[in-house]
Amino acid sequence: MNLEQLSTSIGRTWDDSIVERLTAYVRIPNKSPMFDPQWEANGYMEKAVQLMADWCRAQPLPGARTDIRRLPGKTPLLLVDVPGELPGCVLLYGHLDKQPEFTGWLPGLGPWEPVIREGKLYGRGAADDGYAVFSSVTAIAALKAQKVRLPRCVVLIEACEESGSFDLPAHLAALGDAIGEPSLVVCLDAECGNYEQVWCTTSLRGNLVGTLRVRVLTEGVHSGMAGGIAPTPFRILEQLIARLENPVTGDLLLDELHVTLPADRRAQVSTAAQVLGKSVAGKLPWADGVQPVCNDPAELLINSSWRATLAVTGAEGLPALGSAGNVLLPELAVKLSLRLPPTCDADRAAQAVREALVRDPPYGAQVSFDDGSATGGWNAPAFAPWLEESIARASRAVYGQDAVHIGCGGTIPFMGMLGTRFPRTQFFITGVLGPQANAHGPNEFLHIDYAKKLTACVSLVLADHARTVSPG
Repeated sequence: MNLEQLSTSIGRTWDDSIVERLTAYVRIPNKSPMFDPQWEANGYMEKAVQLMADWCRAQPLPGARTDIRRLPGKTPLLLVDVPGELPGCVLLYGHLDKQPEFTGWLPGLGPWEPVIREGKLYGRGAADDGYAVFSSVTAIAALKAQKVRLPRCVVLIEACEESGSFDLPAHLAALGDAIGEPSLVVCLDAECGNYEQVWCTTSLRGNLVGTLRVRVLTEGVHSGMAGGIAPTPFRILEQLIARLENPVTGDLLLDELHVTLPADRRAQVSTAAQVLGKSVAGKLPWADGVQPVCNDPAELLINSSWRATLAVTGAEGLPALGSAGNVLLPELAVKLSLRLPPTCDADRAAQAVREALVRDPPYGAQVSFDDGSATGGWNAPAFAPWLEESIARASRAVYGQDAVHIGCGGTIPFMGMLGTRFPRTQFFITGVLGPQANAHGPNEFLHIDYAKKLTACVSLVLADHARTVSPG
């Protein structure tokens, strides 16, 4: 296989069609069902999946079949099935649903208006995770163009990942044995520590999301009349959240939210910390004068990949400042997002959190906690020697730098599902969510050159897999 020819072919596909299609995809506000309950009636998800399916069908992959799988009331599933010349199967995964708009986009930028600046495509969903299907199919096609023999390759793109993948189990059940048992899974929905080498994700945190609601009155009352008589729901919320989190250090207090960091993961953190140094914290868009929770890059990496954290991500019942009168509010609700360590039992954690929040409410206030979803994390099985060596070779060949292995702070529910279903499967999880890429927030961007090179790395790993695991 000619690496220069491979890279040239991949770059040409990106320049000739992928960037244009991703630009069109950014314009589609296909928010995940959690953020758009009327997704089916609005039709944006359908528009996005059709855009991707049409592109896939136009690629030079003789015999490939592109299907949009549908189930009543469920988001669609895009499946590209590329027949192989060798035995076995590889599964490549991504998703097409998006996070909501959020605020704070820079002048000239916005979630649904794509802009290319300095080699970066700005807009919601390009990096998380619209590029995945284009990169996966292009990696396969580039190998086919050089007549590299491969096992069957199945590209699976779901449309519910940002909502916890709650539609995916039904699709997997409907597929039955159609996918087979993949010996390798490639996932392109993860982070990268920089744009200079391959970053391989070895673990993912789980996610517990719920709404904490406090009610003290049936209606708002003049704060001068009620203040000092009725407790404010805000103060009660503070007390309840303090049952979960130390308000000074941010440490989570429930035993059910803690796990032991494995020795191999600690060693990987140490290596990654040496590579990244101050950029572990420096990648964030800090306000002037604000500092991270500590100055040790290794501790920060452990915090963001193997420790539980809590964030309040939304509130209900607080008037906007311009319409906030002197009123003691009757009721407040906040949305809590807890990131769970990779090996934490999500159901046990959810039960412990619920019990801590609703027991013995201060002042007898009406308190409820609706845990909307509890998704477990995932810890990768040990790398087979061939895969670890292949990723290292690919990174050096394409980027000229060694690959780095590290845990990811986010959640990809499908990886846990696959790990349970296929315990012997190997995983190559990587992505383009690097410094300032800011998926889920404002100014999300896709680093186009990095994505081109990562596509080439996927091709190299697929070729090594074919030679090592599926020879014929």
